[in-house]
Amino acid sequence: MIQPFDDTYFMKKALQEAETAFEKGEVPVGAIIVHKNQIIARAHNLTETLNDVTAHAEMQAFTVASDFLGGKFMKECVLYVTLEPCQMCAGASYWTQIGKIVYGASEPERGFVNLKTTLHPKTLVIHGILENECSQILKRFFFEKRNLN
Repeated sequence: MIQPFDDTYFMKKALQEAETAFEKGEVPVGAIIVHKNQIIARAHNLTETLNDVTAHAEMQAFTVASDFLGGKFMKECVLYVTLEPCQMCAGASYWTQIGKIVYGASEPERGFVNLKTTLHPKTLVIHGILENECSQILKRFFFEKRNLN
């Protein structure tokens, strides 16, 4: 039986957010938060638009999801993000107590895994979902950025 709302389905939705960021000249990272198979938050990087280094896709999504839920804890939610969260975003996920994080592309230099950032002990992590697609949009963005300057 095919499950229409699986990790791949939701990662594709996060990739749509990354495309929106790309079109705006933002580093193309997209995030969504899902609660009981319903998308409750959609976000992408806004660091350039808002001139705010904390305006990462995940941080934007946490704010929207908290508003939707009427509370700060997301124990029954899943964060789908196209790039491995940085330590700031991983730290915020700790405080939200998010139930699960699913990310596409790894970030070996600034990602939470190699920096050994602590997540909430009950948070499940899955990585590599649509990894190639998530990596390609970032590579395309930085290739174009370097060749335009």
